[in-house]
Amino acid sequence: MELFDAIYGRKCYRKYLPKDVEQEQIEQIIKAAAQAPSAGNLQPWDFIVTRKKELKEEIMKIARNQKFVLEAPVLITVCANTKESSSVYGTRGKELYCLQDTAAAMQNILLSVYALGLGACWVGEFDEQKLRSILKIPDFIRPVAIISIGHPAEDVEKPQRDDWQGFTHQETF
Repeated sequence: MELFDAIYGRKCYRKYLPKDVEQEQIEQIIKAAAQAPSAGNLQPWDFIVTRKKELKEEIMKIARNQKFVLEAPVLITVCANTKESSSVYGTRGKELYCLQDTAAAMQNILLSVYALGLGACWVGEFDEQKLRSILKIPDFIRPVAIISIGHPAEDVEKPQRDDWQGFTHQETF
């Protein structure tokens, strides 16, 4: 698949077939995530792959009861390692760079999922402290997003995007 086909074709899927996602595909997706750029090449991220129904059920409850979180065969929780980022970049690394780094990794995840013919949805609405408890995440690791992954159960409309020229500025704002 061509890069621009993936960028323009990727959609958010919230309905999945009851079909598992191959472990090799998950490994390929995470390898792609690890190719994302990061400040100082620190790669301050951790990925938690969740397949167990009972864990997904708990996660669904703290993610506004969004049913597709439970129905997805796989969840990948993308986490920022604030300790790693702050070790080189101090407060700016802890509060900003590690979040930027994980956002780049998440985009690679979404594009690679699409390239593999799978569907995904980026979930940002969840109770961070409860997710830490459910997934046993240490204090210096910050869960940034949950990505649901599966075989799409239906095609969805791609939302209209604003014209890029409306928010692009030349030289200064």
